[in-house]
Amino acid sequence: MSYVLDANVFMSAKNLYYGLDFCPAFWEWLAHKGHTGTVFSIDKVADEIEAGKDDLSNWARTQADALFRRTPASLAPQFAAVSTWATSQQYTPAAINTFMLGADFYLLAHAVAGAHVVVTHEVLANTPGRIKIPNACLGLGVRFMTPFQMLRTERAQFVLGAHT
Repeated sequence: MSYVLDANVFMSAKNLYYGLDFCPAFWEWLAHKGHTGTVFSIDKVADEIEAGKDDLSNWARTQADALFRRTPASLAPQFAAVSTWATSQQYTPAAINTFMLGADFYLLAHAVAGAHVVVTHEVLANTPGRIKIPNACLGLGVRFMTPFQMLRTERAQFVLGAHT
């Protein structure tokens, strides 16, 4: 099983519960799983992170080759599938436009192409003004889960070392 991570996974971890300064094991785990191909994100998410110009953007730059995949032109059929789904739903034209210009659209195309599990903090919601990742996943037949579910599924452990 492989996981493709939404930008909010990185940003929420940094800002809330796995700060780069006090929980380096989480970030090391992500880097390790990136090198094995189990966990990854995409270039559009890296762009969103880079816009923050902070410790997270610095970290992401050092992981770019292993963790953030480029979006190839060969995903055209998946872009068409995601676009067809989005435009056939009851979303506002503005919501569809915003979705198709943002990273989530690309993230879902990657997920559809590789049968990857999408990892996000977003939750299902019937919001005509915004396309939520879980709603798109359901519509496209893509699995999704929270970062905590992914960590449990992968049996991640962040264990303190010996105290000196």
